[in-house]
Amino acid sequence: MATRDVIVVGASAGGVEPLRCMAAGLPQDLSASVFVVLHVAPDRPSTLARLLDRAGPLRATSAEEGEPVEPGRIYVAVPDHHLVVENGRVRVVRGPTENRHRPSVDVLFRSAARAYGPRVIGVVLSGSLDDGTAGLIAVKIRGGLTIVQDPAEAFADSMPRSAMRYLEVDHVVPASALGSLLGRLALERVAADEAAPPSPEMEAEARAAKLDPTARDALDENKPGVRSTVACPDCRGVLWEIQEGDLLRFRCRTGHAYSPETLLQAGSEGIETALWEALRAIEERLALRRRLIRQAKERRLDALAGHFEKQAKETEGVVETLRGLLEQKVGD
Repeated sequence: MATRDVIVVGASAGGVEPLRCMAAGLPQDLSASVFVVLHVAPDRPSTLARLLDRAGPLRATSAEEGEPVEPGRIYVAVPDHHLVVENGRVRVVRGPTENRHRPSVDVLFRSAARAYGPRVIGVVLSGSLDDGTAGLIAVKIRGGLTIVQDPAEAFADSMPRSAMRYLEVDHVVPASALGSLLGRLALERVAADEAAPPSPEMEAEARAAKLDPTARDALDENKPGVRSTVACPDCRGVLWEIQEGDLLRFRCRTGHAYSPETLLQAGSEGIETALWEALRAIEERLALRRRLIRQAKERRLDALAGHFEKQAKETEGVVETLRGLLEQKVGD
């Protein structure tokens, strides 16, 4: 019999304070290892490890490639790299983004579920959109426990609410109660060898996060879902639709992956970019026509000036239409 000795935690907007509360409440003799992903800017150093190290009794450090997994430690993902858990060691990899994030909560959770099965406790805290939902489903499928921060107290409740929408989580708790709860759950005994093995899709997706070239062939061979009509926002490749319980998500052959909310947001951003580009191009045409109008009038070419004025008026109408679209929230 094993214990629940692998705790994976994911957060985004508003996640620092509940992470500090969790660290403060963890017991000094915790028999589990804790792995943390917080969405951070890719080009700035993170101070999260230092904050968590000061907040509670456990040692918290930025994760390092290849270091051993030890109990009573908190491993924090570094910017612009996924945090991956393998049997007995930590991986820090720069694979394709998932939900447009690197590090991604789903990548961490899926890797832990694959490697440790029922020994895993997955925790989703405050955050926007729905990174972490697919990862919690993977934890649940492999027999692990699932926890979310009470959405009523979360700064951004989208991540915990999304998890609760797609699966029956085991615990919903305030951040202040999280550390003590994890201390108790980590002592529970589980029959790790009785868990169903990871699916071929889970194996392939875990390898994709590490840029393993065999993952692409495995995804092609095992057909993780059906081909969608949507292109990947990052590489323009075809996205596969993957149905996992009630959750429909998407992954391209390169390895980029999206939850529904993230894919919708990415599509909205693409539409907005296209509208700005169209507005720039049409305003340039309008400026040229106005110059041609002035030149025609200076030469007293009234008919030509009238022709350009008619075109300019039509162009002004298009400009106003585009500006009206941009003033609205794209995608509403």
